[in-house]
Amino acid sequence: MWSARDIPRLDGTTALVTGATAGIGLEMAIALSAQGAHVVIGARDATRGAEAMRALPGRGSVLALELASLHRVRQAASDLHKRFERLDILINNAGLWWQPAQRTKDGFESQMGVNHLGHFALTGLLLDMLERSPAGRIVTVSSKAAGAGSVTALDPRSLVGYRPTTAYNASKLANLLFAFELQHRLAVANSSTISLAAHPGGARTSLFRDASSGFRVANATLGWLFTQPARAGALSALRAATDPQAVGGEYYGPGGPGQFKGNPKAQRAPERACDPATRRRLWAISEAATGVAYPLPTEAAH
Repeated sequence: MWSARDIPRLDGTTALVTGATAGIGLEMAIALSAQGAHVVIGARDATRGAEAMRALPGRGSVLALELASLHRVRQAASDLHKRFERLDILINNAGLWWQPAQRTKDGFESQMGVNHLGHFALTGLLLDMLERSPAGRIVTVSSKAAGAGSVTALDPRSLVGYRPTTAYNASKLANLLFAFELQHRLAVANSSTISLAAHPGGARTSLFRDASSGFRVANATLGWLFTQPARAGALSALRAATDPQAVGGEYYGPGGPGQFKGNPKAQRAPERACDPATRRRLWAISEAATGVAYPLPTEAAH
C-alpha cells in the first residue's frame, strides 16, 4: 500500500512540476516539498503561481511557463538553467481537456500542442540539467483516455473533423508514446536519467470546469463512484518520481477496479502506446514541429 509516507527524503534535490497551481499538480508539489525538495512550480499565471508556492510546506519557487508557446517554453528553460545547476525530477503534468477547436501560438491543435508538444520541447531543453543529477527522473502524466487514442490522430496541425474527445485522447496517447520512446533512447545512451509515465485515474479536480452542464451535474452526483480526491490522484506520478524501486519505462496508475481509484501500482500500458514504429513516427513529428532535437542517439535500435 504505497502512500505519500513512502516518499523518501529529497533534501538537496530540485523538482519541476508543470501545472502545479491546482489539482493533482499542486498536490504533487506539496508532497515533494514536504520531503525536502526545492519545488519549482511551472505556472502560466504569476499570481496563481505565488499562491501555490505559499501552500508549500518547504522551499519552492515559481517558473513562468506557457506550454502553448514554444518561444515561452524556451524562455522558461533558459530561466531554469540560470537559476539551477541541475534538475532531479521533472513531472510533465499540465494539460488541457476537451477544448473547442483552437490553435496554439505556433499553429498546433491546442490539446496536442500543450499536452504533448510543449512538454516534448521542455523536456528536451532541460535534459542536460536532468543528466547532471545522479538519478534524474522524468514523469509524464497521461490518462486512462490514452487507451482510446487513435494513432491516426497524431498530426499536431490538423483540425479536420475535429472532436474535443478525439483530440484529447490522442494527446494522452502521445504522452505515453513519448515517455516510452524517451526511455528507450535514454537506455541506448546509457544515461542515468529514466523516463516513466503515470495516470491519476479519476481525480476530482477543476479539470472538468469547461465540460457541458450535463456532464458537470453527472460528475457532481455520481462521480464519487469513479473518482478520488486530487491528493490520491497525485500518488501515481509521485510514486513514479520517487520510489527507489521504480524502473524506467514503467507506467503507474491506481490499483483499484478499472484503475479509477486506489493505491498506485505499475500497470500495463495500452498496446498501441508500446509500438516502436508509432513511437518513432511521433518522435520525428515532434522534433520537426518543435525544432527541439534531443542530445540522444538519433538512430536508436529497436
